[in-house]
Amino acid sequence: MKQLAADHYPLAGREWDALVRLWADTDAPPGCMVEIVDGIVTVAPPRGVYQNVIAAELSRALYAVLPEDRGAYQRLAVALPARHGLYVPNLVVAPEAALRGAGHFIPAAAAELAVEITSKTSARHDRVEKRAGYACAGVPLYLLIDLWAPAGPAITLYGEPADAAYRVLQTAEFGDELTLPAPFGLTLDTGVFVVD
Repeated sequence: MKQLAADHYPLAGREWDALVRLWADTDAPPGCMVEIVDGIVTVAPPRGVYQNVIAAELSRALYAVLPEDRGAYQRLAVALPARHGLYVPNLVVAPEAALRGAGHFIPAAAAELAVEITSKTSARHDRVEKRAGYACAGVPLYLLIDLWAPAGPAITLYGEPADAAYRVLQTAEFGDELTLPAPFGLTLDTGVFVVD
């Protein structure tokens, strides 16, 4: 597993390197996802059917507008050493150049859009810790597809990261349209995100 150079992350050090080694050495059952959230290595069960269907529909829509030098990747890990995090979002849009020689993860700062689709067990991490982590890393857009929102499934688009916080750009219920701003310029029909 490739280590991130300390010059990329001034807060990187022995603690970060030890966390990455632990992450790399964690022997999880097939399909399970291993992440580091706030310095704690977590193992989550395989993603559910609805999470996969939504990620596929979103990928399909994104590829209609992405330039050839960008990709929409599922299960691509992004590193946030300053927050002691290594997240595996449901979907991340990044330049293909960021993946060259990256090993098992890329710097979160290279991501242009991070998408998390909550499960019952990941909802708190996705709503709180990961949102703050992506903002801290400067990821321009964070799309939270919250299947477990208290009032029913909802989608929130966050942007304009500053001081480890985002501004809410738009909130929608499933079935409503949601617009991803430039560089995407994409209006999503969230009706395809139907869950039973």
